[in-house]
Amino acid sequence: MEQGEPRTAAGADEFEAHRSRLFGLAYRMLGSAHEAEDAVQDAYLRFSGADRAAIAHPAAWLAKTVTRLCLNRLTSAQARRETYVGEWLPEPVLTSDGTLDPLESAQQREAVSLAMLMLLETLTPQERAVYVLREAFAYPHRETAEVLDLSEAHCRQLHRRAAQRVTAARPRSEAAPARRAELVASFVRAARDGDLGALEKVLAADVEWWSDGGGRVRTALRPILGREKVLRFLDAGFRTFAAGFSLTVVELNAAPGALVHDDGALIATLGFEGRGDEITAVQVMMNPDKLNFVGPQLGRI
Repeated sequence: MEQGEPRTAAGADEFEAHRSRLFGLAYRMLGSAHEAEDAVQDAYLRFSGADRAAIAHPAAWLAKTVTRLCLNRLTSAQARRETYVGEWLPEPVLTSDGTLDPLESAQQREAVSLAMLMLLETLTPQERAVYVLREAFAYPHRETAEVLDLSEAHCRQLHRRAAQRVTAARPRSEAAPARRAELVASFVRAARDGDLGALEKVLAADVEWWSDGGGRVRTALRPILGREKVLRFLDAGFRTFAAGFSLTVVELNAAPGALVHDDGALIATLGFEGRGDEITAVQVMMNPDKLNFVGPQLGRI
């Protein structure tokens, strides 16, 4: 038997039954699909080598293991992001195939939005763990305390502090899901046509344009703020990619988004936020290293 292989086929099947949920937990904790895959794989190895008879509740054991692995990774990840070139954005994931389950409720879908994942970066690792377990997975504080080996009172305090920070930073009114889908479709049509006038109508005056090239691709190193500056930036982009670029609407992080291809090669993903009848923020991922998860997903959808 090879190292890391479950002792029985039943054990492998048991782990696989939890893999999707574990990946969803790790991704919400880390904001990185590849780091989430690594954490889940590490949990797999630990599960395969554990005494199965001593694990009364595999789902709880695995959730605790993945959470602990993610907490260890968050500390080193935060240090790396301090030296990251330009703005750091979460790694995008296509969600129409159920990759980030659970996504049954609006609250669970919101928990994997790019905007929310960016907000979670402002929390401490423990605050993030408590918030994710509570908001995305509906863990009671008692169970969260068991996962983190903290007191229930401490977990309540961590959750209250995290929720206050997230609520204070989120916009008070957002576009309804159906309206946001219409806004994204309008943006994509205008971008395909290079129609700056149509884009002007759909972008808010205070729109924010965030780009992540990771030092691998030339892009704006700081957010571009305001409709006029964003339109000038897009005008230059249209002239650069006019010959071969195309946009496709997709479900990205449980919300309407878009893929950008240049002569058939995926070069960017676009995430959107909306308020009323306007787009208020666009998150653009251009770092090739962070597009390597979406690429294979396209072949499976």
